[in-house]
Amino acid sequence: MNGGLLVAGTTSDAGKSVVTAGICRWLVRQGVKVAPFKAQNMSLNSFVTREGAEIGRAQAMQAQACRVEPTALMNPVLLKPGGERSSQVVLLGKPVGEMSARGYHGGRQRELLGTVLDCLAELRGTYDAVICEGAGSPAEINLRRTDIVNMGIARGARLPVLVVGDIDRGGVFASFFGTVALLSPEDQELVAGFLVNKFRGDVSLLEPGLDMLHGLTGRRTYGVLPFRHGLGIDEEDGLRVSLRGTVRESSTAPPVGEDVLRVAVCAIPLMSNFTDVDALAAEPGVVVRFVDRPEELADADLVVIPGTRGTVRALQWLRERGLADAIVRRAAAQRPVLGVCGGFQLLGEHIEDDVESRLGHVAGLGVLPVRVRFAREKTLTRPVGEALGERVEGYEIHHGVADVTSGEPFLTDGGGRPLDGCRVGQTWGTHWHGSLESDGFRRAFLREVAAAAGRRFVPAADTSFAALREEQLDRLGDLIEQHADTDALRRLIESGAPQGLPFIPPGAPA
Repeated sequence: MNGGLLVAGTTSDAGKSVVTAGICRWLVRQGVKVAPFKAQNMSLNSFVTREGAEIGRAQAMQAQACRVEPTALMNPVLLKPGGERSSQVVLLGKPVGEMSARGYHGGRQRELLGTVLDCLAELRGTYDAVICEGAGSPAEINLRRTDIVNMGIARGARLPVLVVGDIDRGGVFASFFGTVALLSPEDQELVAGFLVNKFRGDVSLLEPGLDMLHGLTGRRTYGVLPFRHGLGIDEEDGLRVSLRGTVRESSTAPPVGEDVLRVAVCAIPLMSNFTDVDALAAEPGVVVRFVDRPEELADADLVVIPGTRGTVRALQWLRERGLADAIVRRAAAQRPVLGVCGGFQLLGEHIEDDVESRLGHVAGLGVLPVRVRFAREKTLTRPVGEALGERVEGYEIHHGVADVTSGEPFLTDGGGRPLDGCRVGQTWGTHWHGSLESDGFRRAFLREVAAAAGRRFVPAADTSFAALREEQLDRLGDLIEQHADTDALRRLIESGAPQGLPFIPPGAPA
């Protein structure tokens, strides 16, 4: 095989990321050397590659579906929102500045088309197939002129396009037809057909509509994927815990001990890498929920303050809602609190921020002896250390530099020398994302939390987060293998869009 495919969608959250991962896992099980690609991703959930590049977590998970190491080539442009109208632009894994939406779409985006096409060409020269993911909808006619992630990349690399529609939302036939009909003739030439996602019921009842859609557009449907719970990979946005549904469906979900453990995650503004709590949700008997009111912390055994793209803004939000006082009281009462990255920073004594919020000196919650100064350069590393006697792997993505003045180090190098973070009583803080995916450490941490909370909770001895993730990716591959026309998909990837596809009027506005 030597080819590629662009998986587009009728809307955001139609299932592009999941379908891309599923196609990747199906192909790699067929012996195909495959890689994922997303030219431009907008997400606050990111990952650090081994070479120290920041990319979207969805592309990192898709790389795992391909059984390859993720690289910056797989997501050359990452936009990290910092508010309603601006984002940090991360190019080839490194931040290059803040930009307004108008400034980015007004010219900067189009300038990057050559860069993303070069990255895609390099991947296609290395792999048998590259499965690309679009963003939003290819029929966003207001953005088509500067598009580099949907039809812009398809046209530039002559990729066939498969349009995914979420039938669970309703209106999928209108969405499929309208998506094609709003594209220019040149773009329509590359739209090969459709894939229905999240179907419930008897497929035979859907088939007459698919036949009519074929008659109206001249394009076939390559598969109908049934609705399945717990199939989301690491989210680009939203508040879903991607593995929690899988675990809840599992026969091992009930607690091993006599009690469950309740985890409350503060849903702070610009929350980033909330996927950190997926590993907690993977433990039988751990109940994870997102909260935004102080009374919701009352029965929690552990409160988690996750990462954020706006540490000072999150701090203000916690104070406005009364959550800040509740967290301070909780820490004073020796009830477990965990702050990760931005959540760690705001637990400190003060923050000096002339980079992110540009508000200068801001008082923190003062529950950890930490002073934070925001640096211009972003820390992007994949550290390894030890905590609670267990090996820990993680990744760091932050501008804040923490000066820990006392307390115990959270993470050490194994010889007792501090690496990161701080612990005072039952309050912990760390810059390391992903640390809870280390199974031994997660169990040790939960045992400490349970003891402090007075819960008779026992972590399962055999829960492997990595194995659960692999099982999930295999389920995605099974969906494609069992419910898509894989022979036709393979031909599409190898040979491109069929010739002679009809033009559907009116086409893109002039």
